[in-house]
Amino acid sequence: MRIVNGQRLPWWRNFSSSLLDFIYPPSCELCSTAISNGRYLCENCVNALPRIKAPFCDHCGEMFEGHIESNFICPNCSKLDYAFSFARPVLLSSDHARTIIHDFKYRRSIHLARDLATILCEAFEDPRLQLAREQKWTLVPVPLYWKRKQHRHFNQSQEIAKHVAQMLGLPLCDALTRLRATPTQTHLSRKQRLLNLKGAIQISRRGEAYFRENPSGGVILIDDVFTTGSTVQECAKTLRKNLCENIVVVTVMRG
Repeated sequence: MRIVNGQRLPWWRNFSSSLLDFIYPPSCELCSTAISNGRYLCENCVNALPRIKAPFCDHCGEMFEGHIESNFICPNCSKLDYAFSFARPVLLSSDHARTIIHDFKYRRSIHLARDLATILCEAFEDPRLQLAREQKWTLVPVPLYWKRKQHRHFNQSQEIAKHVAQMLGLPLCDALTRLRATPTQTHLSRKQRLLNLKGAIQISRRGEAYFRENPSGGVILIDDVFTTGSTVQECAKTLRKNLCENIVVVTVMRG
């Protein structure tokens, strides 16, 4: 039985999921094809989602067209000083990818967490993440303010991270907490987002206790979307001040 955050996962979790699938057979969220095995996205639809492929920026993961043989840093990142080593998103922004993530976050489609985690795990094929897997770096989900989590009923990053921990056998800790509500960042510039988030993230008591007992070689920040990088930047700055210096970011999609 796998232990996450120091707690045993309930034995009935997989059983209840299988039972519900038997009573109410699920269908693909995108094409409505009948599927099973606890999945809610069919293989064809998942494979059709456009992936980020080389060449892409070594820092933010943004994909570029053209023939670029060597590693490179995009013009935006060349002017920025990230507190994390690099970000590795999996999916390009597309209508279907945005629909899935929007439904997951805002329509309370928590059942999509496992499928999104499966997609996110593709990022670990990147050779730069080999050391993180070998040394079993700790997965840390980007935190959600408690009132927003109460309204949404879950933290999307945390739900994805739980499944990734099970799939890859990596430790998981909710090491960060959000101190205050911040206005939605959808229409803000990166500079405005950074000001919006300044001082909003801190180490949680659970995080302090966990890393005191389990010194980590590094941290893998987990989030659903990487857009400007302002949220994970604030998270990484907090982690570097308090827990560790080796930090990478892995997300489902590049916004």
